[in-house]
Amino acid sequence: MEKKLVLVFTRNPELGKVKTRLAATIGEKNALEVYVFLLTHTKNCISQVNATKRVLYSEAITLHDIWDNTTFEKDIQQGTDLGMRMQHAFEKGFEDGFNKIVIVGSDLPTLDSKDIEDAFLLLDTNEVVIGPAEDGGYYLLGLKSIPNGIFENKNWGTNSVLADTLTNLSHIQTAFIKMKNDIDTIEDIKNIPEFQKYL
Repeated sequence: MEKKLVLVFTRNPELGKVKTRLAATIGEKNALEVYVFLLTHTKNCISQVNATKRVLYSEAITLHDIWDNTTFEKDIQQGTDLGMRMQHAFEKGFEDGFNKIVIVGSDLPTLDSKDIEDAFLLLDTNEVVIGPAEDGGYYLLGLKSIPNGIFENKNWGTNSVLADTLTNLSHIQTAFIKMKNDIDTIEDIKNIPEFQKYL
């Protein structure tokens, strides 16, 4: 019996605490508005996916926010770096009986529910599915089990993350979905119509 879980990591949307590299150029208030726009887009995409959905907050669980309590399970990220937090989220998902788990970022203006559905389909014939990001990381990771070392010894937030991850996966059947760009700096938003008002 197939049991599918979508994980989404989110930062609590607080002024001055989100998209700090973007805020350095467009201001904290505008950066927060961009982040809320991206969160809403992510929520709308994931809502359409046929799977259990779990949001993991950076600081504290918010009961009355855009993540509807009837659609999304809620939890808190645990661990000192991104790798440990992802490892813990996947481990808990597998312990809860899910056999296909996809984690996706919350800062992708071009994310589509089909990207997540495609990842689940590819897990039928692969052990790992990756959505590569243009900055050298990844925006989506799908697993049926946790490969050794995949979340360890990575410089998270740098352009070496994907390459270092693929080193861990050299003997593991891995598939890729299309590359996308996540939003970190003003360069990432300058060609997106919805964000022109912040430039």
